[in-house]
Amino acid sequence: MKLIFSGITQRCRWRSVANPGKIDKARRLTTTMVLFGTHRQVNMSENTFPVYKVDAIVTFFRTEVLTGQEAKQFTKNDIYPNPKPEAVQRLYMRVLHLLFSFRPECHYMVPFSENIQYPELHERSTSIVSVYLRMRQFLPICHVYDFSLNDLLAPKIKRTMSILSGILNFLHFRKQRLDVMVEHKDRFREDMDKLQAYSRGVKDAQKKIDKLTTIPPEQQAEARELDAALSDLQTSSKQQYQKMNAINESNAEWKTEIAERSQKLTKLKVEVASLKEAVIKLKSQIVESPEEMKIEMEKMKDNVKNIKLSIKRADERLVGLQSNVQGVTHTDAEIQLMLQLLQDLQTSMNKTQLHQEEVQELVCAYEKQEKELKSLGVEEGQLRRALASKMDKESKHKIRRQKKKEIKEQHIQEVLGQCGNVQQQREEIAEKIQDITRETQILRSQINNLMDTCSQENIKAQKLFDRLLATLDEFFKRTRKIHVVDGVNTFLI
Repeated sequence: MKLIFSGITQRCRWRSVANPGKIDKARRLTTTMVLFGTHRQVNMSENTFPVYKVDAIVTFFRTEVLTGQEAKQFTKNDIYPNPKPEAVQRLYMRVLHLLFSFRPECHYMVPFSENIQYPELHERSTSIVSVYLRMRQFLPICHVYDFSLNDLLAPKIKRTMSILSGILNFLHFRKQRLDVMVEHKDRFREDMDKLQAYSRGVKDAQKKIDKLTTIPPEQQAEARELDAALSDLQTSSKQQYQKMNAINESNAEWKTEIAERSQKLTKLKVEVASLKEAVIKLKSQIVESPEEMKIEMEKMKDNVKNIKLSIKRADERLVGLQSNVQGVTHTDAEIQLMLQLLQDLQTSMNKTQLHQEEVQELVCAYEKQEKELKSLGVEEGQLRRALASKMDKESKHKIRRQKKKEIKEQHIQEVLGQCGNVQQQREEIAEKIQDITRETQILRSQINNLMDTCSQENIKAQKLFDRLLATLDEFFKRTRKIHVVDGVNTFLI
């Protein structure tokens, strides 16, 4: 629209003093272009957002968008039932200021880069066209696609409610997204702090690993001796394990033999008890004969002797087995001591293995973090390059802006110089006007004096005129009498 108006004004190149009629025509044309611009419209039922109530909209805009006196002065009557164009335009300007930091004063400024003749013709339409263009760019984000100039110049209640509810919905969504972004920023900062702490911990662990792995030259001989002693202990522990295994096998064999012999003794005791019972029964049943009794007694004696010999042999074997068991217990105690020592060695070895695993894990984590740091360094390089390019672009933009500012300042200085000249001319003209007013006052005083004198002279002239009339009347009367007398005399003659 701005280009259309500038094209119209550039095509109509004329002077403001020479052609005032054409200026009026151009003004009417621009106002009609602004007032009667039409666009496609969409039905109100196609909104993808809820339409809020008037009270909710007013409270939201008073608390979230407007500030200071504007928030206090903004009421429900500005929107409902007949929306005021000025209030609606102010709301849109404040929304643009909130979202895009585009101040409301900037809407009223005509750009100096545009070659527009007679910018005073566009003072009323620049703010409206600026707000209209920026709202046309912003409202499709809020899913409002049918914004038109009538919504600014002659707003209706339903249209304004739908547009303001769309803006309200978008501002709620923006607030939620900003909260999420703040949370992500906080998490990112926490992760960066953790990464820095982890990198420091990894560096400290690497230093400790280096200290633990590197043996000083003073302790290398002791370390070698300890390695040799550990190797000797491992070999001796292996041999003792073998001996222990052999002793355990022999103990198991002796225990099995002892169990078998104890079972045999119990069987023999049972047999002896059964034989005694049988002898008692036989004694009660059999008729005693001396020869048979002797033979049986000899047999019994022989059996008793054999049993005693077997008992003695079993006792001797038991004594031997007890001595063997005592030796085995002593060996078991020694073996347990060795096992404890071996277990201590095993725990120390496990601890060393755990430390080695931890060291390997730390090394892997250190390598991963080194890779992450390298990737972060690459990203930092890319970001720095992007920042450098952005800084270059910003510097170029700044240079351009400075040039534009210098041009604007020169133009402003020229305008100020022209204004100063106009002010001087105005002062000269004011002095001339004061002189003319003084002369007019003097002339008015002289005119008043002349009027007074003229009135006095008129009075005098009126008196003289009255006297002349009276004298003339008397003269005419006398002449008439004279004529009558003359006529009578002639008639008589």
